[in-house]
Amino acid sequence: MNRAFDGKVVIVTGATSGIGEAAAVAFQEAGARVYGFARRNDAVGAARENHPNIQWLVADVADEGQVTGAVESVVRQAGRLDVVVNNAGIGVFAPLEQSTGETVRRQFEVNVLGTTFVTRAALAALKASKGSVVNISSASGHKPSPGAAHYGASKAAIESLTRSWAVEIAPHGVRVNSIAPGPTDTPGIDKLGVPAEAIPQLKQGLVKQVPLGRMASSGEIARWIVAIADPSVTWVTGQVLGIDGGMSVA
Repeated sequence: MNRAFDGKVVIVTGATSGIGEAAAVAFQEAGARVYGFARRNDAVGAARENHPNIQWLVADVADEGQVTGAVESVVRQAGRLDVVVNNAGIGVFAPLEQSTGETVRRQFEVNVLGTTFVTRAALAALKASKGSVVNISSASGHKPSPGAAHYGASKAAIESLTRSWAVEIAPHGVRVNSIAPGPTDTPGIDKLGVPAEAIPQLKQGLVKQVPLGRMASSGEIARWIVAIADPSVTWVTGQVLGIDGGMSVA
Protein backbone atom coordinates (compact mmCIF):
# COMPACT_ATOMS: atom_id res chain seq x y z
CA MET A 1 0.00 0.00 0.00
CA ASN A 2 1.23 3.50 -0.88
CA ARG A 3 1.93 5.36 2.37
CA ALA A 4 2.95 8.64 0.76
CA PHE A 5 1.18 10.65 3.46
CA ASP A 6 2.71 9.07 6.55
CA GLY A 7 3.20 11.86 9.10
CA LYS A 8 1.11 14.30 7.07
CA VAL A 9 -2.04 16.11 8.20
CA VAL A 10 -4.95 16.66 5.83
CA ILE A 11 -8.21 18.64 6.08
CA VAL A 12 -11.10 17.64 3.82
CA THR A 13 -14.21 19.81 3.86
CA GLY A 14 -17.63 18.40 3.06
CA ALA A 15 -16.21 15.04 4.06
CA THR A 16 -19.23 13.06 5.23
CA SER A 17 -20.44 11.82 1.85
CA GLY A 18 -19.66 11.53 -1.83
CA ILE A 19 -16.33 12.75 -3.16
CA GLY A 20 -15.31 14.28 0.16
CA GLU A 21 -15.88 11.05 2.07
CA ALA A 22 -14.00 9.02 -0.55
CA ALA A 23 -11.09 11.47 -0.46
CA ALA A 24 -10.89 11.48 3.34
CA VAL A 25 -10.78 7.67 3.40
CA ALA A 26 -8.18 7.56 0.63
CA PHE A 27 -5.89 9.99 2.45
CA GLN A 28 -6.30 8.04 5.68
CA GLU A 29 -5.41 4.79 3.90
CA ALA A 30 -2.32 6.51 2.46
CA GLY A 31 -1.09 7.26 5.99
CA ALA A 32 -2.39 10.75 6.66
CA ARG A 33 -3.97 12.02 9.83
CA VAL A 34 -7.25 13.25 8.38
CA TYR A 35 -9.65 15.86 9.73
CA GLY A 36 -13.07 15.88 8.11
CA PHE A 37 -15.22 19.01 8.25
CA ALA A 38 -19.01 18.99 7.89
CA ARG A 39 -21.74 21.52 8.55
CA ARG A 40 -24.26 19.38 10.45
CA ASN A 41 -23.91 17.66 13.82
CA ASP A 42 -25.94 14.65 12.72
CA ALA A 43 -23.73 14.09 9.67
CA VAL A 44 -20.61 14.27 11.81
CA GLY A 45 -22.09 11.82 14.30
CA ALA A 46 -22.78 9.26 11.59
CA ALA A 47 -19.34 9.83 10.06
CA ARG A 48 -17.63 9.11 13.39
CA GLU A 49 -19.36 5.73 13.50
CA ASN A 50 -18.49 4.91 9.90
CA HIS A 51 -14.91 6.19 9.95
CA PRO A 52 -13.56 6.18 13.52
CA ASN A 53 -9.95 6.67 12.37
CA ILE A 54 -10.78 10.07 10.92
CA GLN A 55 -11.07 13.13 13.18
CA TRP A 56 -14.36 14.97 12.68
CA LEU A 57 -15.25 18.62 13.28
CA VAL A 58 -18.47 20.58 12.81
CA ALA A 59 -17.74 23.65 10.71
CA ASP A 60 -19.82 25.53 8.18
CA VAL A 61 -17.25 26.75 5.65
CA ALA A 62 -19.44 29.77 4.84
CA ASP A 63 -19.13 30.93 8.46
CA GLU A 64 -15.80 32.78 8.58
CA GLY A 65 -15.32 32.69 12.33
CA GLN A 66 -16.45 29.09 12.72
CA VAL A 67 -14.19 27.69 10.03
CA THR A 68 -11.19 29.76 11.12
CA GLY A 69 -11.55 28.34 14.63
CA ALA A 70 -11.83 24.80 13.27
CA VAL A 71 -8.67 25.11 11.16
CA GLU A 72 -6.75 26.64 14.06
CA SER A 73 -7.93 23.77 16.27
CA VAL A 74 -6.55 21.22 13.80
CA VAL A 75 -3.17 22.92 13.69
CA ARG A 76 -3.01 23.11 17.48
CA GLN A 77 -3.90 19.43 17.89
CA ALA A 78 -1.80 18.03 15.06
CA GLY A 79 1.09 20.47 15.18
CA ARG A 80 1.10 20.93 11.41
CA LEU A 81 -1.02 20.96 8.27
CA ASP A 82 0.05 19.64 4.89
CA VAL A 83 -3.00 19.44 2.62
CA VAL A 84 -6.35 21.21 2.39
CA VAL A 85 -9.05 19.79 0.14
CA ASN A 86 -11.77 22.38 -0.46
CA ASN A 87 -14.55 19.97 -1.35
CA ALA A 88 -17.55 21.46 0.47
CA GLY A 89 -19.97 22.89 -2.04
CA ILE A 90 -23.59 23.12 -3.07
CA GLY A 91 -25.37 23.34 -6.38
CA VAL A 92 -28.88 24.40 -7.25
CA PHE A 93 -30.02 23.69 -10.78
CA ALA A 94 -32.53 26.29 -11.93
CA PRO A 95 -32.99 28.36 -15.06
CA LEU A 96 -32.45 32.10 -14.78
CA GLU A 97 -36.15 32.94 -14.59
CA GLN A 98 -36.57 30.61 -11.59
CA SER A 99 -33.41 31.60 -9.72
CA THR A 100 -33.72 33.44 -6.43
CA GLY A 101 -31.41 35.71 -4.54
CA GLU A 102 -31.15 33.18 -1.73
CA THR A 103 -30.19 30.21 -3.90
CA VAL A 104 -27.64 32.22 -5.88
CA ARG A 105 -26.18 33.80 -2.75
CA ARG A 106 -25.84 30.49 -0.90
CA GLN A 107 -23.96 28.86 -3.77
CA PHE A 108 -21.37 31.63 -3.80
CA GLU A 109 -21.18 31.77 -0.01
CA VAL A 110 -20.33 28.07 0.26
CA ASN A 111 -18.44 27.45 -2.97
CA VAL A 112 -16.41 30.66 -3.25
CA LEU A 113 -16.34 32.32 0.17
CA GLY A 114 -16.04 28.96 1.93
CA THR A 115 -13.04 27.96 -0.17
CA THR A 116 -11.49 31.35 0.55
CA PHE A 117 -12.08 31.24 4.31
CA VAL A 118 -10.65 27.72 4.71
CA THR A 119 -7.58 28.39 2.59
CA ARG A 120 -6.82 31.70 4.24
CA ALA A 121 -7.11 30.17 7.71
CA ALA A 122 -4.77 27.34 6.70
CA LEU A 123 -2.22 29.44 4.85
CA ALA A 124 0.33 30.02 7.59
CA ALA A 125 0.49 26.31 8.43
CA LEU A 126 0.69 25.37 4.73
CA LYS A 127 3.57 27.79 4.24
CA ALA A 128 5.40 26.18 7.15
CA SER A 129 4.98 22.68 5.66
CA LYS A 130 5.26 23.75 2.00
CA GLY A 131 1.95 22.02 1.59
CA SER A 132 -0.77 21.78 -1.01
CA VAL A 133 -4.31 23.02 -1.67
CA VAL A 134 -6.73 21.03 -3.82
CA ASN A 135 -9.89 22.89 -4.80
CA ILE A 136 -12.84 20.96 -6.19
CA SER A 137 -14.29 22.62 -9.27
CA SER A 138 -16.54 21.00 -11.87
CA ALA A 139 -16.76 20.51 -15.61
CA SER A 140 -19.49 23.15 -15.28
CA GLY A 141 -16.78 25.64 -14.33
CA HIS A 142 -15.50 25.80 -17.91
CA LYS A 143 -18.44 24.52 -20.00
CA PRO A 144 -21.79 26.22 -20.56
CA SER A 145 -24.32 25.06 -17.98
CA PRO A 146 -27.82 25.94 -19.18
CA GLY A 147 -30.18 25.61 -16.24
CA ALA A 148 -27.27 25.68 -13.78
CA ALA A 149 -25.52 28.90 -14.73
CA HIS A 150 -24.92 30.17 -11.20
CA TYR A 151 -23.48 26.85 -10.08
CA GLY A 152 -21.17 26.91 -13.10
CA ALA A 153 -20.21 30.51 -12.38
CA SER A 154 -19.28 29.65 -8.79
CA LYS A 155 -17.08 26.83 -10.04
CA ALA A 156 -15.50 29.09 -12.66
CA ALA A 157 -14.59 31.35 -9.75
CA ILE A 158 -12.92 28.38 -8.03
CA GLU A 159 -10.78 27.80 -11.12
CA SER A 160 -9.81 31.47 -11.23
CA LEU A 161 -8.89 31.43 -7.54
CA THR A 162 -6.81 28.30 -8.12
CA ARG A 163 -4.69 29.91 -10.82
CA SER A 164 -4.25 33.22 -9.03
CA TRP A 165 -3.41 31.69 -5.65
CA ALA A 166 -0.97 29.29 -7.27
CA VAL A 167 1.07 32.22 -8.57
CA GLU A 168 0.59 34.30 -5.43
CA ILE A 169 1.86 31.74 -2.93
CA ALA A 170 4.29 29.75 -5.08
CA PRO A 171 7.24 31.68 -3.56
CA HIS A 172 6.33 30.04 -0.24
CA GLY A 173 6.46 26.54 -1.74
CA VAL A 174 2.69 25.98 -1.51
CA ARG A 175 1.03 24.33 -4.53
CA VAL A 176 -2.58 25.06 -5.49
CA ASN A 177 -4.45 22.90 -8.00
CA SER A 178 -8.04 22.04 -8.83
CA ILE A 179 -9.83 18.84 -9.73
CA ALA A 180 -12.83 19.37 -12.03
CA PRO A 181 -15.08 16.28 -11.96
CA GLY A 182 -17.65 15.51 -14.60
CA PRO A 183 -20.98 13.94 -13.64
CA THR A 184 -20.40 11.85 -10.52
CA ASP A 185 -22.91 9.56 -8.87
CA THR A 186 -23.03 10.96 -5.34
CA PRO A 187 -25.79 11.80 -2.83
CA GLY A 188 -25.39 15.43 -3.92
CA ILE A 189 -27.36 14.65 -7.07
CA ASP A 190 -30.48 14.47 -4.91
CA LYS A 191 -29.84 17.96 -3.49
CA LEU A 192 -29.75 19.97 -6.71
CA GLY A 193 -33.27 21.31 -6.31
CA VAL A 194 -34.61 18.98 -9.00
CA PRO A 195 -37.85 17.06 -8.25
CA ALA A 196 -37.16 13.46 -7.24
CA GLU A 197 -39.10 12.08 -10.18
CA ALA A 198 -36.87 14.04 -12.58
CA ILE A 199 -33.55 12.73 -11.20
CA PRO A 200 -33.34 9.69 -13.54
CA GLN A 201 -33.91 11.93 -16.55
CA LEU A 202 -31.28 14.38 -15.25
CA LYS A 203 -28.72 11.58 -14.90
CA GLN A 204 -29.48 10.33 -18.40
CA GLY A 205 -28.97 13.83 -19.77
CA LEU A 206 -25.64 14.16 -18.00
CA VAL A 207 -24.42 10.78 -19.23
CA LYS A 208 -25.22 11.77 -22.82
CA GLN A 209 -22.63 14.55 -22.50
CA VAL A 210 -19.85 12.14 -21.48
CA PRO A 211 -17.92 10.36 -24.25
CA LEU A 212 -17.18 7.41 -21.94
CA GLY A 213 -20.92 7.00 -21.52
CA ARG A 214 -21.35 6.84 -17.77
CA MET A 215 -21.08 8.76 -14.51
CA ALA A 216 -17.99 8.54 -12.33
CA SER A 217 -17.82 6.99 -8.88
CA SER A 218 -16.63 9.08 -5.94
CA GLY A 219 -13.60 6.83 -5.63
CA GLU A 220 -12.49 7.60 -9.18
CA ILE A 221 -12.42 11.31 -8.37
CA ALA A 222 -10.79 10.83 -4.96
CA ARG A 223 -7.91 8.92 -6.55
CA TRP A 224 -6.89 12.04 -8.46
CA ILE A 225 -7.33 14.35 -5.47
CA VAL A 226 -4.84 12.25 -3.55
CA ALA A 227 -2.53 11.95 -6.55
CA ILE A 228 -2.22 15.69 -7.19
CA ALA A 229 -1.65 16.36 -3.47
CA ASP A 230 1.08 13.70 -3.20
CA PRO A 231 4.24 15.24 -1.66
CA SER A 232 6.32 13.81 -4.50
CA VAL A 233 4.36 15.90 -7.03
CA THR A 234 6.54 18.97 -6.66
CA TRP A 235 6.27 20.55 -10.11
CA VAL A 236 2.52 20.92 -10.66
CA THR A 237 0.67 24.05 -9.57
CA GLY A 238 -2.05 26.29 -10.95
CA GLN A 239 -3.65 23.46 -12.90
CA VAL A 240 -7.30 22.51 -13.35
CA LEU A 241 -7.40 18.78 -14.01
CA GLY A 242 -10.58 17.58 -15.67
CA ILE A 243 -11.63 14.12 -14.46
CA ASP A 244 -14.74 13.98 -16.56
CA GLY A 245 -14.78 11.04 -18.95
CA GLY A 246 -13.97 13.35 -21.85
CA MET A 247 -16.87 15.72 -21.20
CA SER A 248 -14.75 18.87 -21.37
CA VAL A 249 -13.47 18.09 -24.87
CA ALA A 250 -16.70 16.80 -26.37
